[in-house]
Amino acid sequence: MPQLFDLDRCVHCGLCLNACPTYRELGLEADSPRGRVYQMVQVASGAAEIDASYIEHLDLCLACRGCESACPSGVQYGRLIEAARAEIEAVRERSLVARFVRYFVFHHLLPSRFLLSVAAWKLWVYQASGLQWLVRSTGLLRGRLAEAERLAPRVETPFFFREYGRVYPAEGERRHRVAMLGGCIANVCFARLNEATVRVLRKNGCEVTIPAGQTCCGALHVHSGLPEEARTLARRNVDAILDGGYDAIITNAAGCGSTLKEYGELLEHDSSYADRARKFGGLVKDISEFLVSISLNTKLGRLEQTATYQDSCHLAHGQKIRAAPRAILRAIPGLTFREMPLSDLCCGSAGIYNVVHSDMAAAILEKKMPMANVTGARVIATANPGCMLQLRAGVARHGTGQRVAHVVELLDESYAAYHERD
Repeated sequence: MPQLFDLDRCVHCGLCLNACPTYRELGLEADSPRGRVYQMVQVASGAAEIDASYIEHLDLCLACRGCESACPSGVQYGRLIEAARAEIEAVRERSLVARFVRYFVFHHLLPSRFLLSVAAWKLWVYQASGLQWLVRSTGLLRGRLAEAERLAPRVETPFFFREYGRVYPAEGERRHRVAMLGGCIANVCFARLNEATVRVLRKNGCEVTIPAGQTCCGALHVHSGLPEEARTLARRNVDAILDGGYDAIITNAAGCGSTLKEYGELLEHDSSYADRARKFGGLVKDISEFLVSISLNTKLGRLEQTATYQDSCHLAHGQKIRAAPRAILRAIPGLTFREMPLSDLCCGSAGIYNVVHSDMAAAILEKKMPMANVTGARVIATANPGCMLQLRAGVARHGTGQRVAHVVELLDESYAAYHERD
């Protein structure tokens, strides 16, 4: 339950309103950060109960944490919404089907390499066999199922799971030893991005270990009101990685990174893990944050492209990292960088939000894409796989044929261009 002393930090000034995607879309006080905080206060004080209205308004929040950046009082809204959702989940009544799906996905699918691989192979067959084209062309799917199918990422074979347990030497002098996290779904749908991340780290003097015992970071669990499940995964990651003597623990997924850095808070009441979790969180670095901190290898080739950048919410608002990705883009020779208006306003991805609240996510995305289009950039760069999926859907519906890429993918291409030149 959110604590009243945390909730009371909100002075209801309203500076958060313009930073909130749902308030911008609906104009309803109950769907603004201060409105949601007010409702949390009512429930925490016993003045109101957890009813359908309360659940609806808190469910509709993207937990993008844009309000945290706008708040002059330092309200830790992300922590509040996560606590409120955990409280809701403890009393919420769901259908048998919904309970089964959530149990399977959160307890079994996401933490399991085997089950993720099986599911990915089935999705690959669906995509590669022409069945996907047939289903889409005949319009067999409707509603939320159709939206989920449309957003399903392309499966990339071979999966990155095959790299688990491997150690890659640095190119040239070894200056750092790092562990790299593969994520969960990213291992099967963003395997090439993970490989590009390894190559970039190696070119920057890093010996890269892909720890064999790592698992899902637990971010989706925390955001879905399942903190105990997230704590189980956090303990597994701490045990698998912390004692490896690494200089940093690297992630290329901003949403994961935000949760990984907050393991100390997640396990603060676990006497056996609290100190270790804080140390773990202190080692976690977003790939762009890390590269800028160690002085980027500038043996870069030209990319004659025009790019803009969409801030990942959990990088900009959760981790307070804005300059590093832009510095990397500006360092690439030949690449023209154009700033996107309202670049830190959520694109509507928000983990699984674009599936469970597809209409709202689509409305938010529809208003985001003109901001990208007006730059005239042919590449939309970002720092989170979930954002990449959402932006690709945005390009398909409202874009001008732009390519969506991770910042590290562009950097990897620039390094490759340098070596091709030689």
